[in-house]
Amino acid sequence: MGSTVLVIEDEDAILELIAVNLEHAGHVPLRARSVEEAERLMLEALPDVVLVDWMLPGESGAAFARRLRADRRTRSIPIIMLTARAEERDKIAGLESGADDYVTKPFSPKELVARIKALLRRRSPELTEDAVEISGLRLDPMAHRITGGGQNIELGPTEFRLLHFFMTHPDRIYTRAQLLDEIWGDHVFVEERTVDVHIRRLRQALSVSGHDRLIGTVRGSGYGLRSRD
Repeated sequence: MGSTVLVIEDEDAILELIAVNLEHAGHVPLRARSVEEAERLMLEALPDVVLVDWMLPGESGAAFARRLRADRRTRSIPIIMLTARAEERDKIAGLESGADDYVTKPFSPKELVARIKALLRRRSPELTEDAVEISGLRLDPMAHRITGGGQNIELGPTEFRLLHFFMTHPDRIYTRAQLLDEIWGDHVFVEERTVDVHIRRLRQALSVSGHDRLIGTVRGSGYGLRSRD
């Protein structure tokens, strides 16, 4: 499953052009024609990327980007600004509003998809399909395969997502609450101790190759993965 991209664009032809190209690239587009409509969608679940037009009816895309960056729940979502404004001062204003990238109209749909991929690789590597390897433990999200020490390692879907997140964010400690948001989503309400159960299952599965030693616990803080033994 590709990443979820919220597209906020009030011109139907452009909105559909972007959505169709995102679908062809394996992403899941969410369509919104105004900031108000986008906010209703984001109450249900947060997207992986926001693609927002600068000029919108009501609140502008730049103003919306500033609000997203000011809100703890949405501040880390990658944002791409889409606009007909091509002057340097406009690009600077767009980036200063909180956008990570800036695409001017008219644009190439292939270039836009490539920019989304590059942004995800930089900001949210766990959402890409690139294989990752640490200390002989290799995870291939495309093939949904994990190997370690010459052995195949079988994981359930939640443990797979958990390991992928850890391997793309090594040497950091995440609290249970942070892991719930990252792995389960901020719209899913489960007990924080649920994380402990899946960490235990992950360690058991990795023990066949000895890679369970990479999963670290900081008492009172949370869990993480060491990039070195």
